[in-house]
Amino acid sequence: MWEITIVIYTTVADGRNQAFRPAGIAFPKWFARGPRGLRCSAGQGRRGDREVAVTASGTPYASEPEVRTAAGVLRGGREAGLAVFRGIPYAEPPVGALRFAAPRPVRGWDGVRPALAYGPPPPQSSLLGGPQDTAGDDWLTVNVWTPEPHPAAGLPVMVWIPGGGYVSGNAGLPEYDAGHLAASGIVVVTLNYRLGIEGFALIDGAPANRGLLDQVAALQWVRDNIRAFGGDPGRVTVFGESAGGGSVAALLAMPRAAALFRRAVAQSVPGTFFSPELAADVAAACAAELGVRPTVSGLSAVDPARLPAIGDAISAKITRWRERWGQITHRPIPFAPVVDGDVLPATPWQALADGAARDVELLVGHTRDEHRLFSLIDGVLGQVTHEQTETALRMLAPGPDGARRYREAFPAADDEELYELVNADWLFRMPSLRLADAQVAGGGRAHLYELTWPAPGLGGALGACHGLDVPLVFGNLSSGQPAMLIGDPPSPAAEELSARIRTAWTAFAAHGDPGWPPYDAERRLAQLFDTPSTVTAYPEEASRLLWRDHAFAALPLLAP
Repeated sequence: MWEITIVIYTTVADGRNQAFRPAGIAFPKWFARGPRGLRCSAGQGRRGDREVAVTASGTPYASEPEVRTAAGVLRGGREAGLAVFRGIPYAEPPVGALRFAAPRPVRGWDGVRPALAYGPPPPQSSLLGGPQDTAGDDWLTVNVWTPEPHPAAGLPVMVWIPGGGYVSGNAGLPEYDAGHLAASGIVVVTLNYRLGIEGFALIDGAPANRGLLDQVAALQWVRDNIRAFGGDPGRVTVFGESAGGGSVAALLAMPRAAALFRRAVAQSVPGTFFSPELAADVAAACAAELGVRPTVSGLSAVDPARLPAIGDAISAKITRWRERWGQITHRPIPFAPVVDGDVLPATPWQALADGAARDVELLVGHTRDEHRLFSLIDGVLGQVTHEQTETALRMLAPGPDGARRYREAFPAADDEELYELVNADWLFRMPSLRLADAQVAGGGRAHLYELTWPAPGLGGALGACHGLDVPLVFGNLSSGQPAMLIGDPPSPAAEELSARIRTAWTAFAAHGDPGWPPYDAERRLAQLFDTPSTVTAYPEEASRLLWRDHAFAALPLLAP
């Protein structure tokens, strides 16, 4: 195999040489900008001169792995002994005639396609720090880390779904680099999917839950192609955190996802799933903000890059709709999976209790202090008022007398502790616990965990907060935004805990046993990840009793 390099450079005022892309040369949109794509090298020339060099190199890509997929040949790179392939399209860009449509299979290509750079993230909210200046519309891509890109390797596969409140998410973030996980003998895949209005708004003329359909398409790509990367398509584990954990829960309930994975890890599952009526009302509010109708034809006229700002605008004034939208105005949560009766026939809790995932092994859990990070973001950490606590208890606690029962269940808790507890229980802790209950009730197997290790970063103020599990699972303790929770430098305790969690996750993916007994309704055993870690009865008993009769149903539209 030979390399043909087009080198174009010009000398600028300070004598340096810089590359440029001249008009009239149409490079494919996937043409690499990496070390073997468009590049410049030192050259000679007077100021203002231009030189074009076309060279043919006889150096083969002997050290660069190549894999043949159903769509064509990919060339990746080597990193720390792993073969890594980035920016692989699993579906056609969902723009133009495909806007708001179900994902379509990617078209094939001729020759060898470089897979060295992450694909562009989908348009997304700026509220959680998502990227706003993205080039290209190949949003639907996957990335693969593999120890052995050979069809005979037969390694377990883990497929990561990023979180971000269904409005943000980018598999190219440094915290999701899968080098540490893959080094243990696992093929790891990370993916992007449509978000916000593009992915989850209920739009007339479009299928519901397009973001979930993207995830199904990515899993179908894994089924059809992962053997070439050294993976076993019969041993696929899907895993995700926050909205990624909610997506995993949804996939467990979706007929379209049946048989695409054997195991699932759901980290901090949010309990917010929308009824069609609520989702349609939110979509109508978004469309009204734009002055269009909530239809495919109306919204297709709007540039995709504009839509996240509309979702952010609705979030900023979401309390206007409190009498109609209810609980989602408290957090705020304008988008979530929709229980539409087709793509998602039932909530995950109902579907699993009915046996929909009894053949899928489940690992599920949450952090102890799930809401504390959001209190920091909201500016109320350490400053929660009695009125704020009363509002949270009134809106979120289960049952008509939920506020009273919370105060009775936690008699020593002050207002801030109650505020944290009811928010954490409603949004993440109890939905995660109840998913384990539903799986067992439906005849399936589940393992339960809780992360109780207090994060030392940021002065230790956040405890075992939401998102702390991400750097621990991936082992990226000093890179990526969540690493700030770990502390700099990472302590030996953090390194040890991360290794223990990675071992549990990869062992579960390999053979279904994370290292502690399955959960059942009698003993309710859970792994508590801490230093040291222990196996004990699920510790949040007071909260469990408060929520044991609550049905996590699709959230309704409160007023017509």
